[in-house]
Amino acid sequence: MGSVLNFNPHCVLLPLLLVLAATAATHANIPLPRPRLGYYGSACWNVESIVRSVVQSNYFANPANAPGILRMHFHDCFVQGCDGSILLDGPNSERTAIPNQSLRGFNVIEEAKMQLEIACPRTVSCADILALAARDFVVLTGGPWWPVPLGRLDGRVSLASNVDLPEPTDSVAVQKQRFSAKNLNTQDLVVLAAGHTIGTVGCGVFRDRFFNYNNTGSPDPTINPSFVPQIQSQCPLNGNPATRVSLDTGSEGQFDTSYLTNLRFGRGVLESDQVLWNNAETRPIVEQLLGLRSPFLWFGAEFGRSMYKMSLIDVKTGLDGEIRRVCSAVNL
Repeated sequence: MGSVLNFNPHCVLLPLLLVLAATAATHANIPLPRPRLGYYGSACWNVESIVRSVVQSNYFANPANAPGILRMHFHDCFVQGCDGSILLDGPNSERTAIPNQSLRGFNVIEEAKMQLEIACPRTVSCADILALAARDFVVLTGGPWWPVPLGRLDGRVSLASNVDLPEPTDSVAVQKQRFSAKNLNTQDLVVLAAGHTIGTVGCGVFRDRFFNYNNTGSPDPTINPSFVPQIQSQCPLNGNPATRVSLDTGSEGQFDTSYLTNLRFGRGVLESDQVLWNNAETRPIVEQLLGLRSPFLWFGAEFGRSMYKMSLIDVKTGLDGEIRRVCSAVNL
């Protein structure tokens, strides 16, 4: 795979082509795999509108739910696939793993599930609800819409010991290995990392980078010197590690290309983000995303494409899963 984005205007037609293909196969009585677009059909024709309504009310009540649910979807898919296992509660569940303890928005998924159980009992999986909610929250922040294939089943296993997520200090090489293991390429890595255009991060996650990088007693030299005192003032050395700062300085609530611009100027908060600009393979991807005539339109299209791919990681089908009645617990 080349390191520079291979933009093809025909990729914008992908959602339409997928819908047309699914419709043609249905009329020809050809069995279709799951997940797929339009999976629920008449069994729950209003599934997307129900989820969208719940998302809208929760976004306006607390906009922080948007990055929270997007992050939750990512954490779900990268551990045992997109099976809603992150939603299961319990003393040793994925929720209890350190990277997941700051996740927010579980109540949003439960609310949508309750409404869907009234409209379409025992039909829609929690994994599907999470995938739809992530898309709809991104749209509300000004981001792109993309088609979400449905028909995932919910997993029955959720263990903190299975959680092995990308780390905020990962090099590009390590990030590539993690993404490749999920059948995602380097372009997907950069584009999905740019989901940090919305959201915040706790000071305890990255503070050493701005004060004592790798025990040098100094900040990471790749940080823009003018950016250092700004973050140090927000995250003082002996301050509260739970204090949160924007991952996309100056634009944390808006889905845009500001995150990529910040990387260009050495203003990435996380080391794993900033290395995407410093690395010879990933930097051209960032540059081309920013250099196009309509960068936001192309970035949005690429983000939707990569999210579509991510949402299909190791999905559960057949006897591998179930349709939970409550998202926080397996069926008895």
